[in-house]
Amino acid sequence: MKALLLIVFICAFNCGLSQEVPLSISKYFSKMDKDPQFSSATIGFYVQNAKTGKIVFAKNENIGLAPASTLKVITSATAFELLGKDYTFKTTIGYSGKITNGVLDGNLIISGYGDPSFGSERWQQTLHPEKEIATILQAKGIKKITGGIYVNDLKFGFDPIPDGWIWQDIGNYYGAGARGFNWHENQFDLFIRSADTVAGPTAIVKTEPPFLASNIFNQISTGEKNSGDNAYLYSTPYNNKIFAKGSIPAAKNNFNIKGSLPDAATSFAEVLGNYLNRAGISHAAKYHSFGSLYLQNEPFPQQSDSLQTIYSPILDSINYWFLQKSVNLFGEAFLKMMAVEKSKSGLTDSGVSVVRNFWADRQIEKNELKIIDGSGLSPANRVTVKALVKILSYAKQQTWFPRFYDALPVIHGIKMKSGYISNARAYAGFITNKKGEEFTFAIIVNNIDGSPTTSKEKIWQLLDLLK
Repeated sequence: MKALLLIVFICAFNCGLSQEVPLSISKYFSKMDKDPQFSSATIGFYVQNAKTGKIVFAKNENIGLAPASTLKVITSATAFELLGKDYTFKTTIGYSGKITNGVLDGNLIISGYGDPSFGSERWQQTLHPEKEIATILQAKGIKKITGGIYVNDLKFGFDPIPDGWIWQDIGNYYGAGARGFNWHENQFDLFIRSADTVAGPTAIVKTEPPFLASNIFNQISTGEKNSGDNAYLYSTPYNNKIFAKGSIPAAKNNFNIKGSLPDAATSFAEVLGNYLNRAGISHAAKYHSFGSLYLQNEPFPQQSDSLQTIYSPILDSINYWFLQKSVNLFGEAFLKMMAVEKSKSGLTDSGVSVVRNFWADRQIEKNELKIIDGSGLSPANRVTVKALVKILSYAKQQTWFPRFYDALPVIHGIKMKSGYISNARAYAGFITNKKGEEFTFAIIVNNIDGSPTTSKEKIWQLLDLLK
C-alpha cells in the first residue's frame, strides 16, 4: 500500500512539473503579446524534453524565421557528420619553373584549399605562416626567386560573398567571405584618431597590414564620448578602394576598426614578400592572386611541382571558435568544403544543397531550412524553430556531441548559441533545470521594435522559466 502511494505521489509530482512549465510559458507569452516591443513581432518557440522527446511548448514552430547566428548550429552539426571532427584543411607551397643552385627560376605559388584558420591569431601553429613558408624555402636551399609570389584563391570559385549578404556588412570584419585562400580570417585593422569635440574630423593613424592605408577614403566623424563604435567600412571583393563612414567616440588616439580584406590573397603575398626579404630570400616583388588576375583576363602561372603542404587545426578545434565567437568565415568555409567533398563544387549554393539534402534524409523538410549561407548573416535565411530543435536533438545522439556541446557558449547561465541581426534575436541550445529535467529549445523573434538590450532581457526571462 505504501509503495502504491509513493508511486501515485511521484506520478502526481512529475505531472505537476510537466504542467507547470508550459503554463508559466503561456502566461508569459500573454504578457509579451501586450508588450510594444513584440506587438508586431513573430515569435517562434519550441521546447522539447531532451530525455523523453515530449513537446513541452510550441508556438509558431513551423513558421520560417530569420535565425541569425543560430543557423551556425546547423552548419556545425552537418560538418561534424559530413567532414568529421578530425578533418583538416590544407594549403600547398609550390612553384613554377625550376630550382637550380639555390635559385628558383620561376614563381612561388601558394595554393589554398579553403583553410579558414591560415594566419589566424587563435592558434599558435597558424599565427605566422609567412615564417613557416620562409623556413620551407630555406630548407630547400632557395635564396632567390626570379619571379613573383602568386596565390591561388579560386578553390571555392570567384565570388566569396553569399547571395543575400547586405552592403553594410560585407566590408566589415564579420562580413569577410570564404575564399579558396583565406588569411588572417580575411580581416585587417584600421586605427583612427578622433577629435576632442563632437562632429570633429578623424584621421587614419595606420592600418595592419600597413599598405592598406592608402586605399581608404575616410569619412568617419567624431561622436559623443561614450557613443561606441558606429563606424562601417564599405568595400567589394578585389576592389582596392575602401570607404569608411559613421562615427567613433571623441578623444580616442588609436581606435581600432576591423574590416574585411578585399583581396586577402594579394595582401598575404605582399606580407610574405616583405618577410622573405628580411629572411634573406630575394624576389621580384610581384604579388598576384588568381582572382585579381582572372578579373584582368591575365593568366595564372602553371605549377611545376610542390614543396610542402601546410595543414590546419582539426575541424573540432575550428568549430570551437566558430560557435564560441560566432566567426562567420568559419561557417562559410565549412559549407563550401562540404560542397567540395560531396559534390566537387566549392560554391555556396552547392553547399546549401548538401546541407538541406542531408537533413531531408533525416526527416527535416527542405521548406524548414530555406538557407542561403552557412553563418546566418543573411537576413534572407528562413529556418523553423522546430527544425533547430530536431537538429540539436539529433546531435545529442552522436558520438561527437560532447565536442559540439563544449563549443556552445554559456549565455545567461544557459548552454546556447545566440543570434542577432537587425530587428531579430534568436537562441538555441540546452537547459537542465534544478529538478533535473533536460530541455532542448529554440526561440526566434523577428521584427522586434525598440532597444535590442531590453528585448534580449525579456527573452531571457522567458528562458528562465525552463530553469
